[in-house]
Amino acid sequence: MRFLPFALCGISMLLTAAEPQPKAFPYAYRQHDFSNGLRLITVPTDYPNVVALYIVVQTGSRNEIEPGKSGFAHFFEHVMFRGTKNTPPDVYEKHLKQMGASSNASTWDDRTIYHTTFSKEDLDLMLRLEADRFRNLSYPEDVFRTEALAVLGEYNKSSADPSEKMNEVLYNTAFDRHTYKHTTIGFLKDIEDMPNQYAYSKVFFDRWYRPEYTTVIVAGDVDDAAVKPAVEKYWGQWPRGAYKAEIPAEPAHGKPRRAHVDWPTETLPMIVVAHRNSGYMDDATDHAALDLIAQLGFSQNSELYRKLVIEEQIADMLGAGNFDNMDPNLFQVTARVKKVEDVPRVEKELLAALDRFRTTAVPPAKLESVKQNLRYSFALKLNNSEAIADTLAHYISLRRTPETINRIFARYAEVTPAEIQRVARKYFIENERTTVTLATKK
Repeated sequence: MRFLPFALCGISMLLTAAEPQPKAFPYAYRQHDFSNGLRLITVPTDYPNVVALYIVVQTGSRNEIEPGKSGFAHFFEHVMFRGTKNTPPDVYEKHLKQMGASSNASTWDDRTIYHTTFSKEDLDLMLRLEADRFRNLSYPEDVFRTEALAVLGEYNKSSADPSEKMNEVLYNTAFDRHTYKHTTIGFLKDIEDMPNQYAYSKVFFDRWYRPEYTTVIVAGDVDDAAVKPAVEKYWGQWPRGAYKAEIPAEPAHGKPRRAHVDWPTETLPMIVVAHRNSGYMDDATDHAALDLIAQLGFSQNSELYRKLVIEEQIADMLGAGNFDNMDPNLFQVTARVKKVEDVPRVEKELLAALDRFRTTAVPPAKLESVKQNLRYSFALKLNNSEAIADTLAHYISLRRTPETINRIFARYAEVTPAEIQRVARKYFIENERTTVTLATKK
């Protein structure tokens, strides 16, 4: 589960442990696979007139396996808005304005998501426009170069943020072979060379923008009986691809790793302590237990937060993230410290907190409270059709079905204090630890 490191997490009891757990995703949905591999998820909701169309492509920085070719998944987030011969970008924008539609896209390690929200009477038109650009994207070399330079500008902008730079160094240090080594935006040297990679961009698009890697989510004031034939009409003839990549596995490291970032301007020092995690899994409790540890040990309700941030005030931010990824990634604990001389002390506190999960059983009542709070917080997010589709898109990028939400919440319910200890002993080991610090260069 993707926890925002510094988000407030209140404790709310919804059910006692003895009561049966209802499905975490409460909406009825229809799932249909077309002959070309495209999957359709239709979710009728109680919110009138509005429809959210989310198109999930299981293509992110994880898929960038060739040396020197990082950043292309993110690049296509940009260039997909450059239109087709049938629908040039100005025509596409005109349609959106006439509909009053909201449209955007995002890229992450394992997926790229395109999303549009509009009135239900425009669903047929939006399905046609989206199918056109997925099947017939067209961009000349001069447009390619312009967008590649825009990606370089985005990299330079993000590199001015110390937390972004620390994250980049963390992943480059923590991974050797797996493609999680580079962040979504890519390695700088690859981005600088991207304007010369027009031919390869066509190869990347042809490999990954295929129906077998794509799921269409339609949530809102819709009827599956009407949505399915419209998707078949516009997307059914999209040809299936044949490319499959071997994502390199990350070997065991055998010793801890450490890096430091000298920041050129005044900023508060930061530290992140990371361990290899399980990757997303809904058929075992490892990932669920790590999610719960993140909240138990490092949320704003945790003892360590109260000690370091509220009482002693030597840090002003503390949090943990156990990120959902297709493959094993990182469980991260991050702190921002007020004085650089306190960084070693904070590091010891972080390590001690992680070690306590290995040695000391979590009180059952406290664990149960955090479990129920996760369900409560998740339910609160599903408050409109766009939020429902957005939440689904994240999980569908991992398993291509809404049912994975119910399965992962069932795993949360199964986690016991003994499971917390087992998982902590399995993952919080020194030889798989990566520590990165950042401070103003003296």
